[in-house]
Parts: sequence; structure tokens; C-alpha cells
Amino acid sequence: MTDAATKNTARNGAGSKREDGSIQSRRIAPGLFAAAVFASAALVFLVEPMIAKLVLPTLGGSPAVWNTSLAFFQAALLVGYAYAHLLQRIASLRRQALIHGAVLIAAAAVLPLRVSHVLGEPGALPPAVWLVGVLTLSVGAPFAALSATAPLVQAWYARAHSCEADAANPYVLYAASNLGSLLALLAYPVIVEPVLRLGTQTLTWSLGYGAFVLLMAVVARVAWTAPDPSTAAAGDDLDTGARTSWLERLIWIALAAAPSSLMLGVTSHISTDIASAPFLWVAPLALYLLTFIIAFQTRPLIAPRYALMFQAAAVLGCFITFGLTMSVFLLQLGLHLAGFFLTALICHQALAARRPEPARLTEFYLLMSLGGVIGGGFNAFVAPLIFNNVVEYPLVLMLACLARPWGRGNLSSRQIAMLIAGLSAAGAALALNAPQGLTLPVKLLLAVTPVMAFQLRDRAWAFLALSTALAFTSQMLAPQPDVLKTERGFFGVLRMTRINAPGLGPTRLLAHGTTLHGAQAEDPAQLCRPLVYYAPTTPIGQVFASVQTRKPAIRIGAIGMGAGTVAAYTRAGDSLRFFEIDPLVVSMATNPAYFTYIKGCARGRIDWVLGDARLTLAHEPAGQFDLLLVDAFSSDSVPAHLLTVEAMRGYLAKIKPDGVIIMHLSNRNLELMAPVAGIAQAAGGAARRQHYVPPPGAVPLIDTAEDAVIVARNTAALAPYRSDPRWTPALSHGVRIWTDDYTNLFGALVRRLQQPHGG
Repeated sequence: MTDAATKNTARNGAGSKREDGSIQSRRIAPGLFAAAVFASAALVFLVEPMIAKLVLPTLGGSPAVWNTSLAFFQAALLVGYAYAHLLQRIASLRRQALIHGAVLIAAAAVLPLRVSHVLGEPGALPPAVWLVGVLTLSVGAPFAALSATAPLVQAWYARAHSCEADAANPYVLYAASNLGSLLALLAYPVIVEPVLRLGTQTLTWSLGYGAFVLLMAVVARVAWTAPDPSTAAAGDDLDTGARTSWLERLIWIALAAAPSSLMLGVTSHISTDIASAPFLWVAPLALYLLTFIIAFQTRPLIAPRYALMFQAAAVLGCFITFGLTMSVFLLQLGLHLAGFFLTALICHQALAARRPEPARLTEFYLLMSLGGVIGGGFNAFVAPLIFNNVVEYPLVLMLACLARPWGRGNLSSRQIAMLIAGLSAAGAALALNAPQGLTLPVKLLLAVTPVMAFQLRDRAWAFLALSTALAFTSQMLAPQPDVLKTERGFFGVLRMTRINAPGLGPTRLLAHGTTLHGAQAEDPAQLCRPLVYYAPTTPIGQVFASVQTRKPAIRIGAIGMGAGTVAAYTRAGDSLRFFEIDPLVVSMATNPAYFTYIKGCARGRIDWVLGDARLTLAHEPAGQFDLLLVDAFSSDSVPAHLLTVEAMRGYLAKIKPDGVIIMHLSNRNLELMAPVAGIAQAAGGAARRQHYVPPPGAVPLIDTAEDAVIVARNTAALAPYRSDPRWTPALSHGVRIWTDDYTNLFGALVRRLQQPHGG
């Protein structure tokens, strides 16, 4: 054998070894790529609630903290996708991997995860600006780097497997990304938060980030060595194919924006018009992620033709219930969640069907992310300014029907007849409507419209026309409550209505969503009578009477204003200061045209402070209150930072040595008595509790069931209540102490389910 032949043989042998290694790399690569996108998504969805919880005690627990945090994370996701898209302009995959590795390592400089103190304490800057700055400094870099992983790794996968059949569908890895997001989302409130202290959570997450960097190093090595390192280094790329039109790009954005808007819209609609419940946001967000998983599967769990058929039926049911509310809560809740899920699914399946060739993958994800930011931003920032109610949800739900098939050509004569019949039936139902309620002819006419719409479900504009008519008609036919005032602000929708209450006559109610904030009778003889949770027979009324009996003049603090009911208890020498976060609540409660407890019934001096109560109360002098009422816990949004040991120490510091704290803990969904008993003891206080049940025959609104815990700095201050059999020792029953570092709302939910009647 000649030297040349020997060299050729050696070269061929080396090439064969490289080829064998490349084949083996390709065998393990799909699992590695999937693991990388799964891990990055899980870390992203774990850090969001984690960092927001870290900021909570510093900035306060207003919804603004969570809304601003969400807006920041959406923007950071967009930055990550833009970075991944720009990185694809570099021809060499090896160079891309080295740059991304350097970015991941540089981003780790802010770890272990903690709140940056570079900007100091909030106050010098507007709270939203301060929060965005702190989030940027604390977690912005690692969050954006992790967010870039899903599009970046999919692009690497397509390039590394350019000679194989599966290179054309790297999008299936997007399902792994959303699966990681979904599992992390469900795991945080159910497993992570109840088990781990916040410090342990942040350390574990930081170690997980380090492990992820090592995993990405392995993925990058596999990517640039398969199928041929020289090819990758030379910058050979996939065929870019035809250029994407701007119309197609706008369609991508619209199809991504609608589900993002609907996710926030259905959550607001459910909590405002159906029922309030903790963790309600989890279900829409989990369903939203699930639609991505299904839409980008190679073989979707729900085929597009079935999704379109089921979606048509579900949204028609939703349009009916916008006005004609069903009495069965779970049925109504399930219908709206199904309508949202299936509408998001058809939008995402339309996106998946329109996905470009892998060479344009990062641009596709960038515009999808932009659509998500636009949809979420519309609900979070624009809708509250232009709508008094949650109008954005039905509006976007109707517009999303344009994602349905449009069909070809003009409508047939039969289809035109169905369209006319559906619209005519809706108009006739309105014309025949009677004040006493829906008659059988009206019900039959109303049923025609959804039947015709379902028949025209493959004609998007005709389906939309009939759906709009159905939603409008059902809204107009519904019994209209006597709504006196509706206001919408950053903290939600406030609605003042009038009812004819037994024993009271015309009575005004103030509600935040489905949570009642207070009531006042219009009868001059009962105008200043405290109602609902503040009635004289309730624990709150008992404590006011007890403290005022022993002192000729007292100073009262009240966290949460509501309708201002407790102002009716003040005497000429008393003073009362409210601590309220929502300026709309203050506006309604202090306007004599709406409620007169504060400006009309109160005989003492009344004032108020706007802002998160834990922060504003901290500025009050120590030891000044004889009575501190803590009443800021609704069923859907519990500011847990007001129920920690640190918070209780703050309350105890603000009352006099013989003063008391009365905590109103009535809640349909959470058992809060045990945690409060625990934090009272841990903070060095003494506590007693009462589960008040009105006597048989009690009139609603005049006498209401109530859970309350009374806390004092010492046992002597509770002497008047120890002799009262209604007040019993407050026991924590072994519930782990809540602190700024640990709370467990999910555990409180489980305890309430086990003891549905409280006590």
C-alpha cells in the first residue's frame, strides 16, 4: 500500500469516526434540546412569583406590584426573543454558542437571586418606575437570557439537523418549553411555596440556573459538531425560502395578541361577574400554556377541525351568559374557561399552521412575543382607561372568531337565508321582550340565533355577525340591576347598586367584583346603622362597644375603608384614620351622594391615608391607637404580606399597651384564623378568636356571619374578652408560622375545603 493510500485510508477512517460520532450525537440530541427548552421555561415561570414575593414586603402588596411585574416580564421576554433573533444573523453556529454562553455566565453575576438595593428604598422614584428598575437590576439579565433559550435552541436544532427530515419541524420543541412553563406554574403554589422558605427557594433557583448553564454547554457542543463542524463554522445555513410579507407578520402578531388578551380578560370577567376565588389566575394561564403545547405538537391532541367545532359551540354559550347569567357557578365557570381555551387553541393552531421555514423561526417567535405584549398591555393598561366594565373580554372573544375559516366565494342562498333568520330572530326577541321576564316565545326566538351561527361556523364574518347579535340581545334581555355607579381603576371594578332589602327598604351596596365592601340603608331612620360585617352584634361591633365603654375618647385606625361603615361608631371625642390603597374606594365612600357614613354619620374626626397599609402605617407614631381594625382580605386577592409575623409586630407597635387589634378574617375560600393565631403568638402578642353565627331568623345585611381574631400586646388587655364565652383561645393548630419569607395560601385553601363552614 502506498503512502497516499495509507493517508487516504486513515483520513477515511477518521471521517468514519466523525460520522459515527455525529450519528450518535444526533441520536441523543433531541432529548438534550428538549431538556434545555424545558428547563429554561421552568426556571422562567418559577422566578416570576419568586422575585415578586421578594419585593412584596418592601413595596407593599397592592395589585400594582403584580401587574407591573407581569408587564416587566412580558417586556423582558420580548427582549430575550429579540436577542435570539439578532444572534441568528451570525453565520457561525459555534460563534453563536460562545456568545450565548458568555451572556449566560455574565447574567449569573446577579446571583444568588435577591432584591437589588442600588436604587434604595421606594419613595424617591414613582413606585412603578422603582419596581421596574429593581426587577431589571435583580433578575432582568438572567430572565432575558433564559427567555432566549426556546427560539435559540430550536434554531440550533434546525441547523444541526439540516440534512434530516425533522429539521423542518423544530417547532415541536416549543411544546417542551410550554410543558416546562405549565408544570412550574402549577408547582409553585402547590409544592414550592408551601414547602420551601423564600431564602431556600432563591438559593435553589440560583443553583438550578448554574446547572442549566452546564446543560446549555453540552447542547451547544452537540449542535456545532453535528452534522459537520466545518460546515457549521463556515456558516452554511438553511434555505431562507420566500420572504415573509408584512401582512403575514401582522397576522402572526394578531393571532398571538388575542389569546394573551383573553387570558387576562377571562380572569377579570370571572372574578368580577361570576365569583372570587384565590389562585383563579392559575386556571386561565395553565390553559393558555396548554394550547401552545397542543398546537405545536406533531400530532395535536385536539385536531384543528374538532377544535373549531367545539369552539363555536363554547363561545356561543359564553355570548348567551354575558347577559343571561346561569345560577350554577361551576357550569358558568367551566363554560367560560372552555370558551377561552378553545379560542386560544384555534388562534395558536392557526399560528402553527402559518409558521415559516426554520430559517425564520426566531423572527416568528419575536413577533409572537410582541403580540403577547400588545394583548396583555391592552388589558392591563388601556382597557381600564376606556371601559368602566370588563368589556375587553367579550370584545376580543368576538374578534378572535375571525381566526375561524372564511370559506371561499360568496355565501350560498341557503347560507344567506340562515344569516337573515338568525339576525331577525335576535331582533324579534328584543321586540317581544316583556318586563316580567323571558317568555317562551322569546326563549325560542333567542335559540334560533346560536343554531344559525353554528351552521355558519365555517364562514368567519357571518359567524361573527350572528355572535355579536347574540351577545347584544342576551345582554339587553337580562334583568338589569339598579346600578347607581360603576367605576374602574387600577385595582378593579367598583359597582354601587340599590336593592330593596328586607327590614331596611332601599339599600345601597358597594362591591368590588363579587366581594361586598359595605351597605347603607337610605331610610333616614336607619341611615347611620352599621350593616353587614360591622353590625353591633358582630365581633367587630362587640369590640367597638367594649373599647368605647371603657374610654370616653379613643383613637381608631382602620386598614381598609370599604363604604366607611365603621365611621358611624365614632363619638364626638373619637378620631378615626383609614388606611386605603384604592383612590376609587375613597372617592365613593367620602362622597355624600353615594354613602354618608363618613360625611354625615360620623361624630368624631375622620381622615385617611392613601397607599399600601403596611407601608403607610409604618410612618405612624408608635403606641397611638386604642383600636386597630385590619379588614383588607377579600376572597380573590389576599395581601398575604399583611398576615405575617413582621406585619403583626408592626401592628402591635402602633397600639397602646391596653389597645387591641381586631382582624376581620371572613373568607369564603381561605381559612385564615389558624395562621393569624400563630403569627400573633410568634410576634409576642395574646389572641382570642370568634366564629360568629347570626341567630335563626336574622335578617341578611342587618346581621352577618363573621370570623375574627382579636390581638393585644398582653393578656391583661384581653381581660374583658376572656370572660365572654363568645371569644375563645386562638389556636394555630400546628399551622406553620407565616413570615415575609414564608406564606402558604394553598394550605389555607385546603383547610377551608376541609372545614367549609369555618369555625
